[in-house]
Parts: sequence; structure tokens; C-alpha cells
Amino acid sequence: MEGPGYYGGMNTELGEPTPAPEPAEAAPANAAKKAAKKAAKKAAKRAAKKTAKKAAKRAAKKTAKKAAKRAAKKTAKKAAKRAAKKTAKKAAKRAAKKTAKKAAKRAAKKTAKKAAKRAAKKTAKKAAKRAAKKTAKKAAKRRSAKKAAKRSTRR
Repeated sequence: MEGPGYYGGMNTELGEPTPAPEPAEAAPANAAKKAAKKAAKKAAKRAAKKTAKKAAKRAAKKTAKKAAKRAAKKTAKKAAKRAAKKTAKKAAKRAAKKTAKKAAKRAAKKTAKKAAKRAAKKTAKKAAKRAAKKTAKKAAKRRSAKKAAKRSTRR
């Protein structure tokens, strides 16, 4: 390229001045429009990305919260179940002990009653035997006395 400036030189081959480019005002306006469009697109993209990130974060937080709640509920349920089981076991044990104690008491009472009855019967039997023996002895004495008296009156 020859001559002064970028576009100011002569076209050496044809000997004509170099043609000037399209109007200078049109290009910058178009370029500005394009740049503005690009910037708007970029901003929209960035905003969308931010929104998506925020939404994802919120969703993750919600999910985590829900999971934590569920886990807490499960743990609480398990603990309650275990406690209930323990209480039930204790109550059952206590009831069984009570029943066993009652049964033992009843059995002991029955045995004592039986033993007392048996002892009373034995004592009564012994007393009756003694009384019968005494009566028999007395009767024999009387008889022998009568016999002796008869003998003495005969002589």
C-alpha cells in the first residue's frame, strides 16, 4: 500500500484512488447494537446461572433438612420403641413376680392349713385314745372292786 494514510493512497495498478469504505456511522451503530445484544445475552446467562445455582442450593438445603427430620423421627421412634419394650418387659417381670409370690403364699397357706388339720386330727385321736384308755381302766377298777366286795360278803 502506498501513499499517505490507510485509505488515502492510489491504486497503483489501475491508477485510481482507493474506494472509501461504507459509511462510517452505520458500522459503529450496528456494532454497538451487537455488543449490547451480546452483553445482554451474557448478563441473562449469568443471571440464569445464578438463579439455577440458588435454586439448586435451596433444593439441596430442603432435601438435607427433610432427610435430617426423617432421620430424627426414625431415631426418636426407635428410642420410643426401645423404651416401650423396656417398660413392658419390666411390667411383665413385675407382674410375673407378683403372681409367683401370690401363688407361693397361697401354696404355703394351703400347706400350713393341711399340716394344722393333720396335727389337730392326730391330737384329737390321741386324746380320744387316752380318754378311752382311762375310761376302760376306771371300768376295770370298778369291776375288780365289785368282785372284791362280792368276795368279802361271801365269806
